[in-house]
Amino acid sequence: MAVPLLRLCSFSLSPTPYTTPSIFHSFNPTTTFLRFKLHSTLFHSTIPMSQGSTKSSSMTPYEEALEALSSLITRRTRVGDVNLEERFNVLFEYVKMLDLEEAISNMKIIHVAGTKGKGSTCTFTESILRNCGFRTGLFTSPHLIDIRERFRLDGLEISEEKFLAYFWWCYDRLKEKTDDKVPMPPFFHFLALLAFKIFSAEQVDVSIMEVGLGGKYDATNVVQAPVVCGITSLGYDHMEILGNTLGEIAGEKAGIFKHRIPAFTVPQPDEAMHVLKEKASRLNVPLQVVNPVDARLLDGSTLGLEGEHQYTNAALAVALCSMWLKMSGHLQDTNLEQTQHTLPEPFIKGLATASLQGRAQIVPDQHVNNEASNELVFFLDGAHSPESMEACARWFTLAIKGQDQTSFHQKMDNSKFSTEMVKMNIGERDHKKSTQILLFNCMSVRDPQLLLPQLMKTCADHGVYFRKALFVPALSMYHKVGSHALTPTDTNINLSWQLTLQRVWESLMQGNKVGKSTDAASEELKDDMGMSANNFEHSAVFPSLPVAIKWLRDRVQQNQSTRFQVLVTGSIHLVGDVLKLIKK
Repeated sequence: MAVPLLRLCSFSLSPTPYTTPSIFHSFNPTTTFLRFKLHSTLFHSTIPMSQGSTKSSSMTPYEEALEALSSLITRRTRVGDVNLEERFNVLFEYVKMLDLEEAISNMKIIHVAGTKGKGSTCTFTESILRNCGFRTGLFTSPHLIDIRERFRLDGLEISEEKFLAYFWWCYDRLKEKTDDKVPMPPFFHFLALLAFKIFSAEQVDVSIMEVGLGGKYDATNVVQAPVVCGITSLGYDHMEILGNTLGEIAGEKAGIFKHRIPAFTVPQPDEAMHVLKEKASRLNVPLQVVNPVDARLLDGSTLGLEGEHQYTNAALAVALCSMWLKMSGHLQDTNLEQTQHTLPEPFIKGLATASLQGRAQIVPDQHVNNEASNELVFFLDGAHSPESMEACARWFTLAIKGQDQTSFHQKMDNSKFSTEMVKMNIGERDHKKSTQILLFNCMSVRDPQLLLPQLMKTCADHGVYFRKALFVPALSMYHKVGSHALTPTDTNINLSWQLTLQRVWESLMQGNKVGKSTDAASEELKDDMGMSANNFEHSAVFPSLPVAIKWLRDRVQQNQSTRFQVLVTGSIHLVGDVLKLIKK
C-alpha cells in the first residue's frame, strides 16, 4: 500500500547546533611538497601530502591530484574479466586500510539506488534535511564539470583545499598499503571511500549516498547499517551488467536492502515490484511504496527540479527524510492534524530550492546572446534511457512553449545573466520565430533504436519537431578527469558511432514524415554545412562538439530573426561537455 506522506512528516525539529571544525592548522598550496595538519580529534597526526605527478612543474596542486586520480581509471570493459563480487569484497580491505570501519558504522546514512531519478531524489533529500537545520553530506555521480561536485557539504561542493587534504590522505595511505595481491582501488571505488572519509571527518549529521551502478556490488554498499534505503523508478539500463529483465535489474538494486532496515520505493512495473517485495521479505525489511507528491501539499511553491516525474522523486525524498528523522530521534508523532494540508515548512523549502545541474537545465549561450533577446538557448538534460528520454521530451516541449513559465525562471544556470535573459526571451516570444535543434550523443552500449524514437514521438505528440539533429563524438576523455581531460579537435576521429546514430534518425524521419518544414529557419539550416562530416536533410554529423557549437553560433549570427532552442541529451557526459564550453 502507498504510504500517506503526511503521516511521515509531522515533527518538531531540534537538531544539535554544529560548529565546523578547524581542519587545517597549516596548508601551503604553493610549495612542491604540500603539508597539512588535520584536526587532532579527527586524524591525530600531521601527514605529508603526496608530491603527485612530476611530469610538469607547471601543474597546480589540484591538477596533480586529478592526474593521480586519473591513474585509477581502468580501460577494462565493464564486464568480461571483471568479477564484480570479488572486486566488491576487496572494498572491505580498503576500508580497513583507511581505518574507516568504525567511522562508517557510526554514520547516519540514507542509501539510494534505482535506474532513474537517483540524483534528483538525493538532491531533494539533502535539501530538505539541510533546511531542517542539519549538517549534510551528499555523494552523487557523475560530475559534469569538476570532480568536487560529487562531494557536497551543506549543499556546496567541497572546497579545493579540503578536497586536496582528504584526497592525498586516502591516496597515500592506500598507495602505501596496497600491493600486487590487493592493488589500488579502481576509480569509483576510490571516490566512494573518499566520500566516507570526508563525511565522517567533517562530522556531518546525515550522509546521503547515491549508488553509482546497480546496488548489490556497488562501492557505496560497504555500508552495513544505513538508517533508511530508497529505490527510485526502475527501467532498462546497464543491462550488460545488471541483467536483461526488470526482475534481474530489480534484484541488483535491492542488493542495498539490509536486515530490518526500513526502505521505500515508488510505484514500479509489476515484475520489478514483485522482486523488490520478495527481497525485502527475506531480510524482514519493512518496504513501503510512496505515490507522487500532491502539488497542493507544497502550499503554492513549485519543485526546484523541473518535470512531472520529479513529483515522484520528491515523494521518495519526503519519505526518506521523514523516516531518517524518526529513526534518528528527531521526529515526534504528535500534532498530525497540523500538517494535513501541507508539508512541513522546511520540507517545502527544501523541495523548492533543490538544485541539480544537467537535469532539466536551461542555459542561454552568453557568447551570442545580447540585451535584446536570447537567440541561442541550450536545454540540457542527461536522459539516457527510454523512460527518461520520454520525460525529457515532455519537459522540453513544455519549456519551449512557455506553458509553465516557471521553467524559465527556476533551476537554470545560476549566473545572474540567465534569469534576466530568459525573462527577455518570454517578452520577445511574439517577435522571433523559434526553431528546435537536437544535439545528441549516447554511449555505444545503449540502443538508439529505443532512445531516439521515444524522444521523437513524445516531442511530435506535443507538436514539436526538430529542424536538424546534430550528432557529435564524446569530448571528454574517459580515462582522465579535470580540465585537461578534453580532447583537441581531431578531424580524423572515428565517427562510426555518430554515423550510426544519424542513420537511425534519418530512417525515423523518413518513416514518420515529420519535421519537413520549408520555413526560413529550416532553409537557413540547410546552408553552409562545410564543417559537417556528413550532412543530410534532417541531420548532420560533426567531428567534434566545439565545431558543432561554432556552427550553431554562426547560424544565429546569420539569422537574427530566429531563436535557436537546442535540446542537449542522450548522455550526462555530453551535457557536462556543453556546459564546460558555453560557460567559458
